[in-house]
Amino acid sequence: MGFFQLVSVRLTLGLVLGIVLGFYLEISLHPFHVVLFILLISLGMNTRKRQGRAFSLFAVLTASATISLGIMVVGLTHPKNRAQSYVGQEVTSYHTFKIRISEPLKHTDFSYRYFAEIIQIDQNPARGKIVVNISRDSLSKRFYVDDGFVAHGKLNRVKPPLNPHQFDYRDYLRKQGIFHELRIGSEQLVQLERQTTTVYGIAQNFRQKIISTLKHHDFGSDELSVIQALLLGERGELSEEIYDDYKNAGAVHILAISGLHIGILLLLLQLLLTPLESLPHGKTLKLAIILLFLWGFAFVAGLSPSIVRAVTMFSFVAYAMQLNRPTNTFNTIVWSMFFILLIKPLFLFQVGFQMSYAAVFAIVWLYPKLQYFWEPKGFLPKRIWQLLSVSVAAQLGVLPLSLFYFHQFPALFFISNLVVVPFLGVILGGGILVIALASLNMLPPMLVTGYNAIIKGMNTIIGFVAQQETFLFTNISFDAAQMLLAYVIIFALVFTLMRPKFKNILALGSSVILFQVWVIVQTVQHKEKESLLVAHQTKNSMIMHHKGDVVVIYSAAEKGAENRIVTDYIVGERIDSVSWLALQNSYHLGNKMLYVMDSVGVYPERTDYLLITQSPRINLARLIDSLKPALIIVDGSNYNSHVARWRQTCQKRKIPFHHTGEKGVYFYDLTKN
Repeated sequence: MGFFQLVSVRLTLGLVLGIVLGFYLEISLHPFHVVLFILLISLGMNTRKRQGRAFSLFAVLTASATISLGIMVVGLTHPKNRAQSYVGQEVTSYHTFKIRISEPLKHTDFSYRYFAEIIQIDQNPARGKIVVNISRDSLSKRFYVDDGFVAHGKLNRVKPPLNPHQFDYRDYLRKQGIFHELRIGSEQLVQLERQTTTVYGIAQNFRQKIISTLKHHDFGSDELSVIQALLLGERGELSEEIYDDYKNAGAVHILAISGLHIGILLLLLQLLLTPLESLPHGKTLKLAIILLFLWGFAFVAGLSPSIVRAVTMFSFVAYAMQLNRPTNTFNTIVWSMFFILLIKPLFLFQVGFQMSYAAVFAIVWLYPKLQYFWEPKGFLPKRIWQLLSVSVAAQLGVLPLSLFYFHQFPALFFISNLVVVPFLGVILGGGILVIALASLNMLPPMLVTGYNAIIKGMNTIIGFVAQQETFLFTNISFDAAQMLLAYVIIFALVFTLMRPKFKNILALGSSVILFQVWVIVQTVQHKEKESLLVAHQTKNSMIMHHKGDVVVIYSAAEKGAENRIVTDYIVGERIDSVSWLALQNSYHLGNKMLYVMDSVGVYPERTDYLLITQSPRINLARLIDSLKPALIIVDGSNYNSHVARWRQTCQKRKIPFHHTGEKGVYFYDLTKN
């Protein structure tokens, strides 16, 4: 049976299409209750599926029903469609909020950050997820899952990125059903006694006790942070150096509990519990123990969405393995995807979900083909080829996604995976033993020393691979169209290698040509661009002159090789050459002029556009009367108090005012002049 002939695949594709349509088009939910009901009635009346007709009435009704179902389930996740949603209330002014923490986020140097659930606004019951930022000071304290507090503040819409091609945090939160954030100081809140304890709160308390216990043993700081990430899903204490090493070595997936970890645990349990199959109902008992252990591990690791998703997927796989049908594994994985999206449709837009399923599908599909392609003789060559096959299949599956989201490719991924992955089962199994013994206060020092040495050795190997910068390709421009075409090329390439028929070769050649044409068209379009941008950078001024594939950065600060604003712009605009110059006082915009006023506050003789930087002491009203500028621009180098005063002056004089801290980058298209 072909891939698209599977019922699971057809239903899942329909559900995915419905989720995408419902999310991006924000289709009204109410008509689809009636539409879905009518479609289900029609399906019930047309249960006879006609063989040999791809577009039978039954098929059309089924596709329409699953698409409608996708639109409905994603619509139900939107706050406006939930009972007592705060979205329907007036929240733009100051209110008193009763809030419960649902998930701690990675904290910054300036604030503690959390996902939280609104319980009450003033005296009115309310519901909805928000982001809470609590400024860090000597009085502030960290909160944990299920902690509650009352705070006085104002909800703000999450802002879009202020500079081109930057990470869109607003869109990221929107894809989790979150639209607002609350910024408060510790003096604006009062902590409440914990009234309810959810399973997530119990899991975090249990995890914190384990971490506290492990800290009393003689683990190295880096080693302990890796142990916490590997086994407990706690990555908050990973140093930037360790994280960058794993990322550059192509092994960052090891630090996040994912399908790889759960899959290895499943294989270990399958091996260890094999003797149970000889007992009456032994296979059922074995499956029950495996599922209990996997979900217990998910509980210890905090029941984060990524862990729950991975355990759900491999719970289906465990059932498929019990049935012992070769063709059933792929079908079961697709069904797991269907039911996960049915319950959590917004998972579809999460990078972890996409990469997990891409890797698993690629392994299931490509690994047997790679084994068929070459069968080495001897135990060691055979095992090495098996490991390489798994690694290559997984990397091919996630490569287009990785290039699209992260714009880099670690060419030595196969070395880090070849060295680490074979021992990951030992590392996970040993780590679970360490945690169990530590929880029982029975952890012997010899086991601590040995396990610490294993983790240290893994860190050393990863660090060595990461230092081979020649094999790390970064800042790769790769858009959504290239990602989709890359998957078409991979599919066509595999089919051509397995069956070198004319139609497969034609499909491969056509997809490669189409990919090249798209890249050439994009490159030509970018070469024709010329623009001047006033970027937003806190405490600094930056102007970018973009012409074709060259950009000149005018900055008040010194050259910043790691400047994220510039790097993102280079990748997004396919820039080949970058140069840095000192900030000048005037720029020509065609037949117009932009004057940059710095802290000295020197007035120009004339200007069309005025950029104010470094908080100069000026009388803006007098300056406007003298110069009569068409627009005043204020960047991130100015004090907020000055910006507020200048805004009021411009409003009174009816002069357009552009503050990069609010409206983002100021863009002037020079191709039109």
